[in-house]
Amino acid sequence: MQFVRTLTVPVPADRVFAYLADFTTTTEWDPATVRTERISGTGGVGTRYRNRSRFMGREAEVDYVVTELDPGRHILLRGENQSLVAHDDMTVEGDASGATVTYSASFDLKGLWKLATPVLAPALKRLVDQGADGLRRTLHTL
Repeated sequence: MQFVRTLTVPVPADRVFAYLADFTTTTEWDPATVRTERISGTGGVGTRYRNRSRFMGREAEVDYVVTELDPGRHILLRGENQSLVAHDDMTVEGDASGATVTYSASFDLKGLWKLATPVLAPALKRLVDQGADGLRRTLHTL
């Protein structure tokens, strides 16, 4: 399942990218995130994060790694735990007067969870919508 959201904010693109490239900021904009910590790396390709999120009343940890980084423009993270593989893909375009963020979140459920994909899809869509709304609000404050 993949969900794509695009948002435009009157904040310089370089500032927006610097904020998004630090995945620990998810605690500030993603209402599902309980905690995100950098566990290794300096922010570039290979950097690892551990994210603890709440979804449908349960908490779960997902370990993420930065798999692609085009400084100032694009970051792709791959997350995985026993239930899913997730990709958070963020592209920032713009200039000093504003930025457009294209945020793509994809979820590939594993094991028995895969059978529940049709049932979980609306909840995952809501999760992404809430995250995009939180991101928009937070970026406006930068």
